[in-house]
Amino acid sequence: MLHENSRISDSGTGRNAKAKRASRTARKTRRGGRAEPKVSLYDEVTAQIIAQLEEGIFPWVKPWNSGNAVTGLPRNAISGRHYSGINILILWGAVIDGGYPSQDWLTFRQALAAGGCVRKGEKGRTIFYADRFTPDDDRKQEGEGGVGDSDAPRSIPFLKRFTVFNAAQCDGLPERLTAEPAPLPERELHDQAEALIDATKADFRTGGTKAFYNVGADFVQVPPQPAFTNQIDYYRTALHELGHWTGHKTRLGRDQSGSFGTALYAREELCAELASAFLCAALGIVPTVRHADYLGSWLAVLRQDNRAIFKAASQASKAADYLLAFTDQVPFRSECAA
Repeated sequence: MLHENSRISDSGTGRNAKAKRASRTARKTRRGGRAEPKVSLYDEVTAQIIAQLEEGIFPWVKPWNSGNAVTGLPRNAISGRHYSGINILILWGAVIDGGYPSQDWLTFRQALAAGGCVRKGEKGRTIFYADRFTPDDDRKQEGEGGVGDSDAPRSIPFLKRFTVFNAAQCDGLPERLTAEPAPLPERELHDQAEALIDATKADFRTGGTKAFYNVGADFVQVPPQPAFTNQIDYYRTALHELGHWTGHKTRLGRDQSGSFGTALYAREELCAELASAFLCAALGIVPTVRHADYLGSWLAVLRQDNRAIFKAASQASKAADYLLAFTDQVPFRSECAA
């Protein structure tokens, strides 16, 4: 959590796109009917997350608890690259729903190319690739020197869909794509997490009875590990607070000026919570189920803004990247889709 007394004061689409819209409208008119309205991708994913939260399922908390999956981040079975951002939550949720024993995913074509196939009747899970593009007209004007500072080329954000299947939904895949990793040893002292905390050189203080990040003084404080009922949760909490630490204006520069109870505060807490979940998965830490003390505020934010979970997941991936860069663990430098 952010320290309650810590506040700081951080601080269309162009002619080509319009022509394309006009062209689409004309085609609809010529067909003599109206196109059915498409469900917003943001609405679709946000509705899924809200439904899970309302059922008491936190898709970013120990997603392998409800199924048989080994710990870890979802990854593409062929390239080995880990998925990032909102796709982590989507695929973790799919592991819960399907009870899959694997965090490996691949497209229909990738399964065929690998010598296997998706079993008949299996349903894939939609993931997303987010990027931006610059219309050709704007690129041409820029190349000809015809665009001034006030008319800089406009990049337009877009989302693409991909359908992936869990390795457990496929038959005939090579053993290397289906073999489960060896289970992690049981222990309370986690060397990789300790090394990461030390490598950040953050002002990390141990003591007291509360865990928080003080924005103004830029330090993290966490109770001593023996104070935790389940000692492994010490690391989940430490990584949550370090997630806040990455948002300081001298680092990733997120807006951390929100006071307790505000939507801005809830957004920052959601970002830190997801960052902690991503880091726990990357480091092989299996904490107990996260408390639900912010559930109400998270639901309020998600219902109000259908892009909030996308932004929180994206920021959380960046925060995890930032922290993992202090070590040799960098799984989030990854692909967003297959």
